[in-house]
Amino acid sequence: MQIQLLIPGLLWPTATLLGPAAGLALDGLATLLGRGTRSMHGFEPYDRQLARLFGLEGSALPLAALRRLGEAGPQPPADDGHWLCADPVNLSFAREHLLLQAFDDDQLPAEESAELVAALNESFTDLGRFEACTPTRWYLRLPRASRGTLYPLDDVVGRPVKHFLPEGDDARLWQRTMNEAQILLHNHPLSRAREESGLRAVNSVWLWGAGELERMPQAPAALVQATDPLSIGLARASQCATATPELSSALKQDTLVVIDSLRKPAQRLDLDSWRSGLEALERDWFSPLATALQRGRIDALRLIAPGDRGTLVVANCRSDRWKFWRKPHAFDALLKSISPAPMALPDAPPPTAPHTDR
Repeated sequence: MQIQLLIPGLLWPTATLLGPAAGLALDGLATLLGRGTRSMHGFEPYDRQLARLFGLEGSALPLAALRRLGEAGPQPPADDGHWLCADPVNLSFAREHLLLQAFDDDQLPAEESAELVAALNESFTDLGRFEACTPTRWYLRLPRASRGTLYPLDDVVGRPVKHFLPEGDDARLWQRTMNEAQILLHNHPLSRAREESGLRAVNSVWLWGAGELERMPQAPAALVQATDPLSIGLARASQCATATPELSSALKQDTLVVIDSLRKPAQRLDLDSWRSGLEALERDWFSPLATALQRGRIDALRLIAPGDRGTLVVANCRSDRWKFWRKPHAFDALLKSISPAPMALPDAPPPTAPHTDR
């Protein structure tokens, strides 16, 4: 029985004088890090790593259609148009750069989201149809596939927008669409009301997720446990069973577990929320998994932690429990050992070969 544990945001994205995990009791994680085989790989976008677990390669995957497939509620017919993510964002200037920030669901009421989407549909009748599956996950249904390169929202959050503008055959269309949507949303009464109340306004949408599948996703395990719609959509497309993350059921069959509770805290540099989430992972996953490995209940455990400084991979197997000479390795020490690197931009070179640390 094998478990793959994918945890974006586990690697704190910045170097600090005081370790971000300092003072936390993470004995289970330390055991997994010390007993297993660790390797640090170069930066690669999280969505590509997730797709690869389902057998998909490439930078032009239909992430919008796959994420839409993973949403709750009724699904549109499979042949009913093409999809882009059109997520609501806030654009603001910081010195000479225009920076983008996303919204959490609790930061945008559903009724406000519905009103803004209705305004977009009134203005873009010839383009397609906007819809909101949640207050902060919007979509644009298109009559034909887009031929543009559109960068995922997670790659852009907190960074200068100029590095991530649309490219390709439809670049002018999507740049113009985002500019017109920015004007419309900036002038909307709801945006003005939010600003007057001291809240961030929804003053633009970020379009992304264009692409087409060359092959169908393949199930990476008997069960996929996840809560995010992209993971669920990939699982549904591969006809794999899905469930929410829960250890006892994960221990009954080969399972891919995607836990994204640390992703947004790490993205926002919210250290308190990140540390609280890390403690919860230690209690609910790392400590019990370390015990299960020691008792021989797991044949293999693979921990994958994509981050802005690279991707950590830790492989544990049943035989590692007898390697008593391998001592626990403190997670905070591991974070300090990872040399900080600039955030990768679209023209960054390909990842370097991994370095293995035993």
